[in-house]
Amino acid sequence: MKASAKWIDGVSFVAETGSGHAVVVDGAAEAGGRNLGPRPMELVLAGTAACTAFDVVWILKKARQAITDCVVDAEAKRAPEDPKVFTHIHLRYRIRGQGLNEAQVERAVKLSKEKYCSATLMLAKTAKITFEVAIEDPSIPLP
Repeated sequence: MKASAKWIDGVSFVAETGSGHAVVVDGAAEAGGRNLGPRPMELVLAGTAACTAFDVVWILKKARQAITDCVVDAEAKRAPEDPKVFTHIHLRYRIRGQGLNEAQVERAVKLSKEKYCSATLMLAKTAKITFEVAIEDPSIPLP
């Protein structure tokens, strides 16, 4: 896996992944940024949510569960001093589907957290990771 970050100006960068995707990364105004893109640690948190969501969807599909939607909301607390690593991450899984088996959903989330999600397993070295699971009514649209 490869990635690069090219400095634009101030504290703005264009980050490019080995798969050829790019995103503008910038800092807050108080750090000299212009708010042109997400902060680097926001990308780490968003990547973590996406990593575990990927696993959960994949596991549920393999278990032949009729999943129709999966949203993982992530909230993190950081250390007050540098390096401001994540100290706590809470993941809220909102899963939808027809006739989902609650035990299968819980199993998928735990397998992601304990075995498959590289991001959560890596971040667990500095952060306490907690989670909750909500199986939501598929007839009500997600916000």
